[in-house]
Amino acid sequence: MKMRRRQFIHSAVAGLTGAGFAGHSITALRAAPPVDTASPADVAISARPFLTSAHDFADVSRGNPNPQTLRGEALAQARLTPETWRLEIVTDEEPKDYVKERASIAQPVSLDLSALQELGKKHGVKFIKAMQCLNIPRPLGQGVWEGVPLRDVLQLCGRMSNVRRIFYWGFHNDDPAQMFRSSLSYSQVMETPPGELPAFVAYRLNGDALPLERGGPVRMIVPWAHGFKSIKWLQHIALTNDYKANDTYAEKNNDPESHLKTAAYLDGLPKHFAAGEAVTVSGLVIAGWSGLKKVEYWMRPAPNPPAELSDDDPAWRSATWVESELAPPPRDWSGILPAGMSAKEVLGFDPQTG
Repeated sequence: MKMRRRQFIHSAVAGLTGAGFAGHSITALRAAPPVDTASPADVAISARPFLTSAHDFADVSRGNPNPQTLRGEALAQARLTPETWRLEIVTDEEPKDYVKERASIAQPVSLDLSALQELGKKHGVKFIKAMQCLNIPRPLGQGVWEGVPLRDVLQLCGRMSNVRRIFYWGFHNDDPAQMFRSSLSYSQVMETPPGELPAFVAYRLNGDALPLERGGPVRMIVPWAHGFKSIKWLQHIALTNDYKANDTYAEKNNDPESHLKTAAYLDGLPKHFAAGEAVTVSGLVIAGWSGLKKVEYWMRPAPNPPAELSDDDPAWRSATWVESELAPPPRDWSGILPAGMSAKEVLGFDPQTG
């Protein structure tokens, strides 16, 4: 399915802008002609891997004790081993009194990991996504996530009626107050337009089994959303006719339907450069819902003593902005993607050319 340009900018990792839907891309800002043959983009790319190792993601897990600290029998009792994991799909037990018609499904579902992986042989998807926390600016890491679209998992329930939202949560511990929840609308899950990205239930990261510290054995992945939608240690789904979001973040003065934001972040720089030397400024770009066209920079004489401008300083409006150089997509994806994985298999890439 060929994508329209808007979709391509939103979801393609090998895009014309050199940035993906949630992809890491390097910007190189050239303040003077380079003094060697390597371009700033090449230097920046070599300094940062495109995919983050599962163990190198920044972590904002919650819970006391944190689920990823469980070991041995405690891990098995929590159903957080590949052998004991189960996903239970039901309707909500006690709908709110304002819900006029209760949701119904033909049958509840209890799915183990082997059954989910078997489903993945027919419906499996792969997507490169950066995890970005709503309240932490920099992405926590980026990987190739692999799993089954949530819509195909829910089809196992058979005929549904009066379903407006899908509530889901994972294991945190036996304290109800620590349950971390999220939800999606029926339309977001079941009626994904062609070429757009589906919410999916993931069990692999960078070609390997999803480790406990990244939310394994199974977690939710919502490609367009902040990390709080991609619930770790997924074990429960409840279909409901409740029209209200049940997200933990909604209860903390946040917008539960917020999309990833387009932003650029600079790497650290020395305080001083010698006069006449080339200066290369590298950084990271995340392309969110609004897409990404270009990154610009502005240089100004430093005041004495040095001071940062406030966000509402008039100087921002009178500044002369210069377009920076975006690093091109990698020339060879075979050395970046997990062994044996072709770019043609990954959502956002052209399935004919990769």
